[in-house]
Amino acid sequence: MIDVETAIKIHSILIERFGGSFGIRDKNLLESALARPFQTFDKKDLYKTSIEKSAALIESIITNHPFIDGNKRIGYVIMRLFLMDEGLDIEATEDEKYNFVIAIAKGDFKYPDICKWIKKCLK
Repeated sequence: MIDVETAIKIHSILIERFGGSFGIRDKNLLESALARPFQTFDKKDLYKTSIEKSAALIESIITNHPFIDGNKRIGYVIMRLFLMDEGLDIEATEDEKYNFVIAIAKGDFKYPDICKWIKKCLK
């Protein structure tokens, strides 16, 4: 699990490298987004697989919009870091990644669509 401080450091690196505005818009929304994949009900994981957890993670970061800028970038990077930590990775073109992230931001891709895309692009 990526903690809030690590997410903020990653965000700073992304903003320095690719541009944009630094800063958190809402720390509570960031905490919520990072915690969502690990929620339980009746002591059972709500998101059982790495795919489900990573889909919940990217959806929450992008839609919660916890940073002033760069939410799509950090959402994708944190999703991918989570997958890589699980021994998985995404194989997709830059256009496919861009379209994926934009579809989430626009609301065209919801959680089930995100899971399907990740599953399709896993290597």
